[in-house]
Amino acid sequence: WLHKQLLIYSPICVVTSPFLCIYSRIKSMFYHAYNSYLDNAFPYDELRPLTCDGQDTWGSFSLTLIDALDTLLVLGNQTEFQRVATLLQDTVDFDIDVNASVFETNIRVVGGLLSAHLLSGRAGLEREIGWPCAGPLLRMAEDAARKLLPAFQTASGMPYGTVNLLHGVSPTETPVTCTAGVGTFILEFATLSRLTGDAVFENVARRALRALWHTRSDIGLVGNHIDIMSKKWVAQDAGIGAGIDSYFEYLVKGAIMLQDEELLDMFLDYDRAIQNYTRFDDWYLWVQMHKGTVSMPVFQSLEAFWPGLQSLLGNLDSAVRTFQNYYSVWRQFGGLPEFYSIPQGYTVDKREGYPLRPELIESAMYLFRATGDHTYLQFGLDVLESIEKITKTPCGYASVKDLRDHQLDNRMESFFLAETIKYLYLLFDPAHFLHGGEDEGAGSWEEGGEGGQCVLGAGGFIFNTEAHPLDPAALHCCSRHTQERQELHDLLLSLSQPAKPGAGRAPPPPPLKQTEAPPLSQSESIALKPGERKAAPVLSCPVQPFSARLSVLGQVFSDDT
Repeated sequence: WLHKQLLIYSPICVVTSPFLCIYSRIKSMFYHAYNSYLDNAFPYDELRPLTCDGQDTWGSFSLTLIDALDTLLVLGNQTEFQRVATLLQDTVDFDIDVNASVFETNIRVVGGLLSAHLLSGRAGLEREIGWPCAGPLLRMAEDAARKLLPAFQTASGMPYGTVNLLHGVSPTETPVTCTAGVGTFILEFATLSRLTGDAVFENVARRALRALWHTRSDIGLVGNHIDIMSKKWVAQDAGIGAGIDSYFEYLVKGAIMLQDEELLDMFLDYDRAIQNYTRFDDWYLWVQMHKGTVSMPVFQSLEAFWPGLQSLLGNLDSAVRTFQNYYSVWRQFGGLPEFYSIPQGYTVDKREGYPLRPELIESAMYLFRATGDHTYLQFGLDVLESIEKITKTPCGYASVKDLRDHQLDNRMESFFLAETIKYLYLLFDPAHFLHGGEDEGAGSWEEGGEGGQCVLGAGGFIFNTEAHPLDPAALHCCSRHTQERQELHDLLLSLSQPAKPGAGRAPPPPPLKQTEAPPLSQSESIALKPGERKAAPVLSCPVQPFSARLSVLGQVFSDDT
C-alpha cells in the first residue's frame, strides 16, 4: 500500500525504504523549523517565520526550545538534547516580572521539563543518584510549578488564569477563566508530587478538579467560562472544543496514569451527557449547558483530539466515524479551520485559520495503533504534503491565516515542534520506544530509583496535552514503590523484635486462608534470637527476583490482594 501511495507523492522513495523516506522527510521538516528558530528567534518564545525574527508570547523563557526538547530525543538526536538541556539550565530563569498564563506555562513548560527529565537517561545525560526522583530538569519543573501555586489560592480552589511569576496574582486579575484552565493540571502536578514527595501540587490540582465537578448542570454538562470566585458560569456553551477540551482529556489520561477510578467515573458521567446532548451524526455540536439545546452547530479544530481519546477508552466504532468526518474537512481545505459550520459545510467568518494544530494527527496515531487501518497513514501523508506545500517559508513554517486562499500568518507556535511533528513521526513509527515497541528489545527499559530497583521506560507513556510523554512507572518508583519498601522494612523489623518479658506464649496462629502464603521456611526467616518464636508472616513476595526486571516491578503484595 505504502509503495503505491509514494509513487504519487515521492516516486524516489519506492526505490529505497518507504518508511525511511517518510522519517527523513519528517525530520527535515523538524530541523528546518528548529534551526530557523535557533538562528532567527532564540531566546524569544516563538519564531516569526515571515519576517525571520522572534517574539515573546507566553512568558519570555525560550518557550519553543523547552517545548521542542523531548522531540529531539523522539527523533533520535541525543547530542542536541544534551546541549539544549544544559543550555536551558544555564539560561532560563523563572524569577522574572512577567504575567504568564497558568494553563500554558503548565502544559508547555512544566510538562516539557518533566518529560525531558524522565527521558534524560535515554538521552545519555548523567543522572543524579536516585533518578528519576531527583535531577536538575526536575528541579526546574518544580520551580516553574511553584510560580503557579499562588493562582490556586482561592476560596473555590479553582485557579486564576494568569499569574505574575515574581509577584503572584494581581489584585486586578479577572476571576473569569475557561474550563480547561481549571481542569488541566492533574497530569503534570501529580507527576511532580510523586517524583518530589511534595503533595501540594497534586492536592491543588485535585481540589480544582473536584470544585469544577460540583458546578456541572442538572443535565451533567459544564460551560465554557466560569467565575472562580462565585462559581457561576459566565459562558454556558457546552461542548468538547476550545475552552473545555483538555479538561476531558485529563480526566481520562489522569485516570490511566494514576489508576484513579474517581477521575474515570467523572469522565464517564460527562461522556453520557455529551453523547446524549451534543452528538449528531458523529459530529459534536455546542449546546446550552442547562437545556441541551443547540447553540453553535460548528466543528472546532481543537475538537479533533476526541477520536483519539475515545480510542483510549475502547470506543473504536464511534471514534472511527468521527475521525472520518474530521478528515473530510481536512481534504476540503488542506487543513482544519478553527471553526467549520456543519450545516453549511464551510468555514466560519473570521475563524478560517489553521495554526498548524496537532489534534487530528494525534487521533490518527492512536487509531492506527488500535486498528492498523492504512487510512490513517494516508492521512499522515496528506498532512505531510499539505504542510510542506502550503506553510513552508525560508525561515520555518507559518500558520495559515485563511485556508480558503492559503494566506499565511507571521507565527509558528511552539506546539508545531512539540506536538504536530512529534505525532506525525510517531504515526509512522509504531515500534518506537514511546509506544513500547520491540525495536530495542531488552534495552528498551531502564533501571532507576534507589539501588536501581525500578523498571522505567518499558511502555505505557501518557502524553500530556502538549504531547510531552510522562512515564507512569517513574511515579510508582518515587512514591508507591518507596512507600512499599518502607512498609516492608517496618513489618520485617517488627517481626524480628524479641517478645517482651512476661508476655506469655503467643496464641497459635489462625488457620491460613487460601489467599495467605504459607509460613516462611527456616532458611528464609529473619535472624531470631535463640528460643524466640516467629510470628506468622503477613506478606508474600513475587517468586521472581529483582533481576527478572519485569516481575511486576518488584512490588510486594499484602496477603489480602
